[in-house]
Amino acid sequence: MKAELRAVEATGTVDENGQVHLDRPLPPGGPDRVRVLLLFSEARDIDEQLWLAAGARNAAFDFLNDPVEDVYSTLDGKPFGYEG
Repeated sequence: MKAELRAVEATGTVDENGQVHLDRPLPPGGPDRVRVLLLFSEARDIDEQLWLAAGARNAAFDFLNDPVEDVYSTLDGKPFGYEG
C-alpha cells in the first residue's frame, strides 16, 4: 500500500551551489523523507492573449462545443454587481 502524499507549498531560492533555501520553515511533520518539485520562474511571461488563443484552439476543450454542455443561459443567475 502506497503512503498518501500531502502537498505543502513553500518559496525559496536556489544558490550558486544548487542548494535550496526556503523563505520560512516548513510546518511540523518531520523528520521524514520528502519529494520535492521545483518551479522556476520563466524569464518572460506569456502574453495573456496568446495564452487564451492557445487554450481556445486546444482539442482538449472541444467537448465544450457540444450543445449538451450549454446548461446555462443569459437568464440564469444575477448580473455582476446586482444590488437588488
